[in-house]
Amino acid sequence: MIAQRIRGLQSALLLCQLLLVPVLLVVAGLLVFSSLAGVDSTLAAHYPMYALAVMAGLLLEGMNRDRARVRMNLWQHNFVAQHRVTIRQMFFGLGVLLAYLAATKDLAISRWFLLVFAAVLYGGLLGSNYWLPGVLARRIFGGKSIERTLLVGSARQANRILPWLANKEVYGLRTVGILCTDPVRPSIAELPCLGDAADLEEVVRREGITQVIVLELPQAIPQHMKLVAVLEKMGVRILILSNLEEMLQHPVVHLEDDGMRFITLRAEPLENPLNRFAKRALDLAVALPVVLFILPPFMLVIWLVHRLQSPGALFFVQTRAGIQNRAFQIIKFRSMHENNPDEARQAVLGDERVFGLGRWMRKLSIDELPQFINVLKGEMSVTGPRPHLVEHNDQFAQQMTNYHIRTFVKPGITGLAQVRGFRGEARSSAEIAKRLESDICYLENWRFALDMSIIVRTAWQMIAPPKTAC
Repeated sequence: MIAQRIRGLQSALLLCQLLLVPVLLVVAGLLVFSSLAGVDSTLAAHYPMYALAVMAGLLLEGMNRDRARVRMNLWQHNFVAQHRVTIRQMFFGLGVLLAYLAATKDLAISRWFLLVFAAVLYGGLLGSNYWLPGVLARRIFGGKSIERTLLVGSARQANRILPWLANKEVYGLRTVGILCTDPVRPSIAELPCLGDAADLEEVVRREGITQVIVLELPQAIPQHMKLVAVLEKMGVRILILSNLEEMLQHPVVHLEDDGMRFITLRAEPLENPLNRFAKRALDLAVALPVVLFILPPFMLVIWLVHRLQSPGALFFVQTRAGIQNRAFQIIKFRSMHENNPDEARQAVLGDERVFGLGRWMRKLSIDELPQFINVLKGEMSVTGPRPHLVEHNDQFAQQMTNYHIRTFVKPGITGLAQVRGFRGEARSSAEIAKRLESDICYLENWRFALDMSIIVRTAWQMIAPPKTAC
């Protein structure tokens, strides 16, 4: 019910903004030409098409907002949130207008008018996003649209939902009280206890309840079925608050496919083939120029460095754990002396195995350059969790039960953990946990823009390397 009311309010706000566009066009004309009499007749004749183009852009943005996971707190005066949505609307609205102007080769509109209209449109949209939701909510959800709501459950769950209930009052939700299921009835701030579950039918009739929220998933099916039967008989809406996250001690994601409903522990954007295609295209766009134009001169320089300080092989090849823990051969410039007896030991600051200029190679991440060959082979990505030795993976997995979750995506040359400062030797379980937290955050929240951000931040760290690099 609440979701439908929120969508309804969003639709009403969008309709008001669509109707506002022609008005803003006229206002821009008045500001530019001082009066309607001064408006060029040719330009004025184009106003309806300009308005329709901008309205089409706003409509397109509104239809795609949920898909883009853009959230707008309609009931809160939050300038930052409203500004973010307004900028998105401006991008769509003016984008469609500019496309129309280009397609029709419109010469009537002036740059000055377009600039003034953009400023007026921004002000109108921001003002409507900021003020209109509250006005519309009071008009739409007041009076007979008020839902008198009763809670059924424990005081602990009630205290958990109270902030949500307070935010939803603007949509006509009025919480009357709670039927407490605790053996001893504790006090609940600003929420009267009207009895226990056995008093349900009496309280619903006495208080004129139109909606009941059950505060947790049922543990005893017969009692739950009886509660549902009573409320259905009385024509009362019922909502059940899911406490699955509390039971599983992990956030959950709800999925529906072909009539079947599932619950999983996390969203994985890179399971979408289009996202994987975009990520692979970015990998190739970055890796190909590096392998063709940057890697060859560096190979010559590193070969000379080796001849001077540590003669031996140019490359260091080592088995690492990749996606789904599949082993692959990672390629690096050798930064340690050859005949290293303990390759599995993590490198530390001042490590005696690393030769002089090898320390600078590691500090500037130059030793990682050959890994772009792994990227071209499809074994790695430019961005992702860093691949570790199989021995280290087993060791870390003993300390962190969810450690192997990070292998759901391809390993990367750089990653979110690295640009957050977690690189080099992992000195404690806390540091491993921080890296794992960043890796899983990347897995669950991947966006093309996130990859671009990581690449830019990594490039900066190569110019100004952190002190932790070893």
